[in-house]
Amino acid sequence: MVSSMSEDESIEQTQQDEKVRENRLRRAAERQGLLLKKSRRRDPRAIDYGTYMVVDAATNSLTAGPGLTLDDVEWNITK
Repeated sequence: MVSSMSEDESIEQTQQDEKVRENRLRRAAERQGLLLKKSRRRDPRAIDYGTYMVVDAATNSLTAGPGLTLDDVEWNITK
């Protein structure tokens, strides 16, 4: 069976799935009084490019990270 989805469409779908997951985790964090923040680095070679951190919204203190993947964020929020 030949897939009707091209490689570009597949990559686009994966990126969309990641964004949906990020938004879901962001909402879950907010329900716990936390903020999910993404690294502001724009250099793909930087060690913390595309990573996350979890911050306490009330005290603006770091609770997890920096340098977390979405899997790490999910583990920290759901523990």
